[in-house]
Amino acid sequence: MRKLFGTDGVRGTANSHPMTPDMALRIGAAAGQYFRREAQGVHRVVIGKDTRLSGYMFENALTAGLTSTGMNVLLMGPIPTPAVGLLTRSLRADLGVMISASHNPAVDNGIKFFGPDGFKLSDAAEAEIESIIESGADLSQAEQIGRAKRIEDARARYGERIKLSLPRGLRLDGLKIVIDCAHGAAYRVAPEILWEMGAEVIEIGTKPDGLNINDDCGSTHPRTAQAAVLAHGAHIGICLDGDADRVILIDEKGQVADGDQVMALMATRMAETGQLRGGALVATVMSNLGLETFLDGRGLRLERTAVGDRYVVARMRNGGFNLGGEQSGHIIMSDHTTTGDGLLSGLQVLAAMVQTGKPASEMLHQFDPVPQLLKNVRYGDGQDPLAVESVKSAIAEAEAALEGTGRLLIRKSGTEPLIRVMAECIDAGLLTQTVDGVVASVEEAVGT
Repeated sequence: MRKLFGTDGVRGTANSHPMTPDMALRIGAAAGQYFRREAQGVHRVVIGKDTRLSGYMFENALTAGLTSTGMNVLLMGPIPTPAVGLLTRSLRADLGVMISASHNPAVDNGIKFFGPDGFKLSDAAEAEIESIIESGADLSQAEQIGRAKRIEDARARYGERIKLSLPRGLRLDGLKIVIDCAHGAAYRVAPEILWEMGAEVIEIGTKPDGLNINDDCGSTHPRTAQAAVLAHGAHIGICLDGDADRVILIDEKGQVADGDQVMALMATRMAETGQLRGGALVATVMSNLGLETFLDGRGLRLERTAVGDRYVVARMRNGGFNLGGEQSGHIIMSDHTTTGDGLLSGLQVLAAMVQTGKPASEMLHQFDPVPQLLKNVRYGDGQDPLAVESVKSAIAEAEAALEGTGRLLIRKSGTEPLIRVMAECIDAGLLTQTVDGVVASVEEAVGT
């Protein structure tokens, strides 16, 4: 059982357990030992980060831990999470590390690992690293300590790889695009790529100060971008999160499209051209029932996994599928990248608009979603609301009420101390009643 690692690496408030400099050093040393043991010769690790103030602290601590076990560190500076996956593989590194808490507030931070193949680590690998942390890493001899250096062109390398995912010769001339980078990792590379491809670019969230990442902007707060799309008469808005591995899109009418609509568009286009391997899209239990019905009507399947893009990727690799993602906007196109890539996904939608001549409002409304309601309840340390009998009873009653007309999903967040209560149902009144009933029971159990 893993104690430190959640659904997407280690995450928490900076300078509070487990996100302390001391723990980051120990994590770095343990990861260095784990990846150094299998091969001889030079050992390299790629480290990227987003724009959080605490990123400097964790970058230094991880570098110290990794070099202490003989790893040579290549520091990339602020780059998107998917860039770390790509560069780990292209630079033939043993390990990739991204310092980011993704869509979380600026006070949080996290550590995500990528293996030499550019994919996120398995649960088993993370458990082994945790065991090394507990026992203490074996440090290298003084003459075998690793070195560290900065790679100045990491952003440009990633940008060129992303552009290669598009059809040869495709341009974005004539398109007016709002890009919201959430003051995060893509604050430079995203506007640069769009401009280089000929678009007129309206920038939002491109002035990070270390404390404003995801602050009322980005994929979790698209209101600012919505207003900008309407004010500027833009053709589309692209909203990234803090580490740019997810995207939410806004059409020319100001309507928001989530990851389910984007995946529906991509699955349809890829199936039409014979590029969709396995005749299926891989998504999580959170994806809307409307998506499943849409795919079924086109002879395609929806393969569901647990929540977390790493579980989506694992199913894609095991089943030989090449398209997957999450409703939250993580879209994985494994022909081009090893993890969710918000900028890549946005570019694919832009390519569809250019090739078809259709507006974003038509491209991004592939199906009518079944009404869905999601509410969160925060709980304290040591609490397990889902083990309380009154909560179990409330869940059972809600499931019985929805039987045959919808579904209920209750889960703990893997990145925050939250109980997520989600339901889908055609009957809006029943939907609200069942979710509110479970939420009230959980709130009572945690003393809220």
